[in-house]
Amino acid sequence: MDELIPKFEALGLTAEKAKETANNKKLAPTLDSLITATGQTTFSKNTGMLLYKLAAKVTKEKSPHAEYIAKAIASERLASDEQVSAATKFCAKNDPAENEQAFDDACGVGVVVGDAEVAAQVKSVLDSIKDTLLSERYRAQGRALGKVKSAPGLRWADSGKVKGAFDAQIQALLGPKDERDDPASVKKAAKKAAPKAESAKSNEPRKWEPASLESMFAEGEISRLHKAGENPQIKPELMAEHLRATGGQVITRFPPEPNGFLHIGHAKAINVNFGYAKTHGGVCNLRYDDTNPEAEEQEYVDSILEIVRWLGFEPAQVLYSSDYFQQLYELAVRLIERGLAYVCHCTGEQIKEQRGGEDKRGPRFACAHRERPIAESLAEFQKMKEGRYAANEATLRMKMDLEDNNTQMWDLVAYRIMFKHHHRTGDTWCIYPTYDFTHCLCDSFENITHSLCTKEFFLSRQSYYWLCDAVEVYKPVQWEYSRLNVTNTLLSKRKIQALKTAGHITSLDDPRLYTLPALRRRGVPPQAINAFVRELGVTTSDTVIEVGRLENHIRGALNECAPRIMAAIHPLRVVLENLPESHFEELDVPYNPRDDSFGSRRVPFTRTLYIDRSDFRDVDSPDYFRLAPNKTVGLNSLAHPITCTGVRRAADGSISEVLCRYENEGSAPKPKSYIQWVADCPQRGSPVRIDEVRIYNQLFKSSSADEGSMKDVDPNSLEVVRGAVADVGLWDSIKRYAATAVGKKELGEHHVENLRFQFMRIGYFALDKDTELPLGAIEANKIEDAKLIMNRVVTLKEDSKKEA
Repeated sequence: MDELIPKFEALGLTAEKAKETANNKKLAPTLDSLITATGQTTFSKNTGMLLYKLAAKVTKEKSPHAEYIAKAIASERLASDEQVSAATKFCAKNDPAENEQAFDDACGVGVVVGDAEVAAQVKSVLDSIKDTLLSERYRAQGRALGKVKSAPGLRWADSGKVKGAFDAQIQALLGPKDERDDPASVKKAAKKAAPKAESAKSNEPRKWEPASLESMFAEGEISRLHKAGENPQIKPELMAEHLRATGGQVITRFPPEPNGFLHIGHAKAINVNFGYAKTHGGVCNLRYDDTNPEAEEQEYVDSILEIVRWLGFEPAQVLYSSDYFQQLYELAVRLIERGLAYVCHCTGEQIKEQRGGEDKRGPRFACAHRERPIAESLAEFQKMKEGRYAANEATLRMKMDLEDNNTQMWDLVAYRIMFKHHHRTGDTWCIYPTYDFTHCLCDSFENITHSLCTKEFFLSRQSYYWLCDAVEVYKPVQWEYSRLNVTNTLLSKRKIQALKTAGHITSLDDPRLYTLPALRRRGVPPQAINAFVRELGVTTSDTVIEVGRLENHIRGALNECAPRIMAAIHPLRVVLENLPESHFEELDVPYNPRDDSFGSRRVPFTRTLYIDRSDFRDVDSPDYFRLAPNKTVGLNSLAHPITCTGVRRAADGSISEVLCRYENEGSAPKPKSYIQWVADCPQRGSPVRIDEVRIYNQLFKSSSADEGSMKDVDPNSLEVVRGAVADVGLWDSIKRYAATAVGKKELGEHHVENLRFQFMRIGYFALDKDTELPLGAIEANKIEDAKLIMNRVVTLKEDSKKEA
């Protein structure tokens, strides 16, 4: 496959990416055939990337006209992702060669939407929702922008012009923001205006309405960032070259270091970077910042890409800082040659003293090696590269400005020595660039237009620009936003590892943590995480968000996707004495009474049942509404209630069985509450026995977790319950999911956390990865070959007047 590498490099792929693609048995032949079909050997970067993306999404069987599309890309008839997507859809049902005009019309070939038409189309959309805008004002801005961008007449329009017209017309319609646009003021006014008589609200739950991705960027400073091509450069030709390569497209990147699992804060960064690009018609790369071989592991590399996709995003390219090690080295040499870097032999403590000591308030002074001759630093840097110095014996430092008040201008380290095996480059290098040297230059290499990062990098903006200008490369714009801080969470990799070492958690994806793999394992839907971060928006204000807001989104998402199952975590046997031993009925019970699309299952009803032990009291009280001696309670989905007539006790005095009467004859008191139940009917597979239920609570006792010690850890944050039971719908739902193409694939990869349920009146639960669920056992309907382990994802909202 080596002969394919030069072909793929001609598309603009890096040498490493070209080699990786050539070794891909599925992608390589498809891409090769598309390149051959174009009849060309050289391509612009945009054309090359479009051909690569086309090859990644098509097959000869499903896309017989892929070569036609490739030729259209090479001739620049198709010049954008939107056009290529339209072309693949058109060719799936049509032969483009038979009607090229229809193809051009479907793909927007040659379409130019003028400024006047853009303004008219925007006005038409806004007029159609004018009443909503006047009522909700700027709170409806995000939704309005989404409608504008989806308008058919604007499909091929310049996204920057569309946004400009939208902003101008919204401002003209609504005027400047005022107190009516303050959520707190609106809520207060609504509460004051609401009649007291409306306090008796409907039992219908409030519909979950997550914020759109576009709404994150509709307000605030991020809505007014520069357009591609507007960021100034030290030389005009750098911008000209950048625009030739990108065509003015917005390009962002998500640059995690592969030294641990992503956490809830990264979910915001993923939404910001991928979302900003998508909202503005651009692309976002995933770039691993893999410059520290001491901490990086392939497990984290794999997990990061999987989590990005789990959240619903697909990188335009998957890149690595290590892709650029040779280019970075060459720029380091250029920096030395320009007298802007030097090799330093100071210790870490000495460098700290040069920078003003521990608190950085003392006198600052230059390193003794700062003014060494350029030739000497070049020779010393070569020795570093050749491994002739031990680790920490030499570093390459940038000659910046020690008099500047910004600590990020105090001669930062650019390269250090580490004799460690790198997960991609092996032992080729023993010197590795630092984040401060690598980050801005990799952004430059990739033509990033908006380098979006959190506020702790604010001071780095100056050094970012300094270095790009010092080596005279294209300079992206860095913009900072506030990081996501959530109560009851601890996100430090080191401190999470300390929790595991101390035995407070079982693994690094323990469901009590707020790493994204841990949340996924617990059963949290990705759409709930996205909704949470999108609701918060993108601001520069530092705030700490209550974890309850995330939990509300989890409930909202699960309420829409989780089938309702009757279950008993602590089962208590109930015998209906007035029914015969052979009594058997079968009921059709819906999975969601409010949504017929969920379907239903056939549930048996027999003389012997199980209820949850929390639904029975041996001693009644006036404020208790469930089962007790001589008390009547309803059973969900059954026509008649039951009345407790007695109990049987075990040798230790505990209640082993509750005796009841099924009130199917005559009249019975109307029950004040209804409880769930599970029939004892082995011939119908009831009950479904759950091997283990894990009840997770907050890991820390207080909302402001003390990251400095373990004293705040709650030793009771996990309760493990064995012997729980559920109705037949649990196993039926598993079988139905396994019968779908998606379910079969996910279960084949053991992504059992996608099987989520609402245990009625108890909470939301999902299967844990420790579950044993062979596809063969499901297909053969052999539940005895499965081992079901369930996590509580989140509690239900309970009526505060009733006991949980």
